[in-house]
Amino acid sequence: MKQRLAQILFSQGFGTRRLCAGLVWHGEISVHGEVVEDPDAEYETEGLRFTVNGQEWPYFDKALVLLNKPAGYECSQKPKHHPSVLSLLPAPLRERGVQPIGRLDEDTTGLLLLTDDGTLIHKLTSPKHHVPKVYEARCKHPLTPAMVEQLLAGVELKEPEGKFQRPPEISKAEGAEIVDETLLRLTLVEGKYHQVKRMVAAIGNRVEALHRPQFGALTLSPDLKPGEWRWVGSPAEVWGQ
Repeated sequence: MKQRLAQILFSQGFGTRRLCAGLVWHGEISVHGEVVEDPDAEYETEGLRFTVNGQEWPYFDKALVLLNKPAGYECSQKPKHHPSVLSLLPAPLRERGVQPIGRLDEDTTGLLLLTDDGTLIHKLTSPKHHVPKVYEARCKHPLTPAMVEQLLAGVELKEPEGKFQRPPEISKAEGAEIVDETLLRLTLVEGKYHQVKRMVAAIGNRVEALHRPQFGALTLSPDLKPGEWRWVGSPAEVWGQ
């Protein structure tokens, strides 16, 4: 589908319509390697790549990005004690209104997906769609096969201190294995509050550090350093398609 260049820039989060037109007028936009100075120039959006001030951007109707979350950041638009993970993203993505798909605790590191697609957020966070998330938990005490069996069978989650005491929840791991004496790899399809920490506490242990290396079929690349992000070409990649 063809769209005017100024409208394309606006839809991708590069500011107001007037500001986007100004970027074109000032020669800051290139398409197919050529500077364009007409905001009304039309382009097919499918597969379109353009540059803004020399930085290349692909066109996506809906944004989906993968961030290697470092410790010390909150997965919130209005953080209380630490910077928001959104501060790690460039302004155009923030302007598009991307938000985390689920949350990682402030001290948890690893793979975090962010999007401006509300329907996709629902699909990837609902346990009905059975999207696995893999966590690696460094525990305080040595792990035993009996602990793994408990996690696979289901454990009762206690409410954190100070929280409203609701009826007990049962949480079951889809997969659990001991990597080394104190490192546990856990696969979950739910997304409950402090879930991994509470599950490990339920088996008489304690999480000292928590990292998520995988979400669905997506895994963290060693090349993507903490705080860095990349585009995910299509939501189908999350399901390995």
